[in-house]
Amino acid sequence: MPRSQCPRCARPTERCLCALIPCLPSRTRVLILQHPGEVRHALNTARLAALGLSNAELLVGEVFESLPTVLQQPGYRACLLFPGEQAHALLPFVEQHREQPLLLVVPDGTWRKARKLLHLNPLLAALPRVVLPAGLQSRYRLRKAPMPGALSTIEAIVSALNSVEAPARFDALLKPFDALIEGQIEAMGEQVYQRNHGQPD
Repeated sequence: MPRSQCPRCARPTERCLCALIPCLPSRTRVLILQHPGEVRHALNTARLAALGLSNAELLVGEVFESLPTVLQQPGYRACLLFPGEQAHALLPFVEQHREQPLLLVVPDGTWRKARKLLHLNPLLAALPRVVLPAGLQSRYRLRKAPMPGALSTIEAIVSALNSVEAPARFDALLKPFDALIEGQIEAMGEQVYQRNHGQPD
């Protein structure tokens, strides 16, 4: 018999994270485009980010037919949070377009899946790209980063909003994320965690 699940955070009822999820306003609008392969991932951080921000939207799919409408939100300037040869550093990009708040488009998936989303949605590939500062450290202790500075989706969003909307802070978004990681470590046992994910001596 399947375990009961919280309809909001999609966690098992006994591990519901809703009490830790904030409701934070932001001038920046965040649009998360989630690859279907990520929906059932144990650490679905995109869902947590969308739930914790009042000015955010989460769409799931590979081809997004609603993109022409969604990307033309009146009063916003759309940009894609994704690396590339023509990518701009986030803060200078914001300074150049300060008259308009950002519509920050964030693909959610592995690097391969995220690139596929861009390939299947030419409107995404045509957006100006922005990147976070180098040298950021992930708190995602259960995963080896594929490259230096790689963050989970929720960490990338928090870092971007903390930078764009300073002095406002969005670290409260990470509370359910931290609890999720602690729960995973607890479930696997400290010894297994240290053996597979602990820091080498």
